[in-house]
Amino acid sequence: MMIAPTIETERLRLRAAEMRDFDGFAAMWADESTVRFIGGNVRTRNESWMRFIGLPGMWPLMGYGYWVFADRNTDRFVGAGGLSWFDRDLPLLDGTPEAGWAFTVDTWGKGYASEAMGAALGWADTALAAPEVRCIINPGHGASERVAAKLGFAQVGEARLHDEPINVYSRTRKSS
Repeated sequence: MMIAPTIETERLRLRAAEMRDFDGFAAMWADESTVRFIGGNVRTRNESWMRFIGLPGMWPLMGYGYWVFADRNTDRFVGAGGLSWFDRDLPLLDGTPEAGWAFTVDTWGKGYASEAMGAALGWADTALAAPEVRCIINPGHGASERVAAKLGFAQVGEARLHDEPINVYSRTRKSS
């Protein structure tokens, strides 16, 4: 059964979720600042639990999934993300791995998203046969738009998710 491979960057460790990460995960999704551009609604602890247990579940089913992002020195939870397939019923995402990331508010503005997702996409470039990865970002979420641009994503369209506008971005697989 496939599990998330561990990847280390200069400051972060991308690894499989562990029970000790749940409190940090739940707190992150209960923060209004975190969800402002990601659905807009804070999650209850139970809603966070249902999402948390899905982190390891994607790997054996899809061959990719989400990692926990942990501080490399302390192993403290600082975020989660990677590649997913959420069956969102959006034609612009059909058949394409979807990149996503979220970080605890105390880590914002430190380059962690670019560092973590750069490593995740580097893994995808060598481990997956997918010719591209896509992501969705709510209009006006400048921080995520800047991260996406640094990672090589370009906007390819617009869609509606839960009756709200979103922008769809694509990144072509990089060859070694």
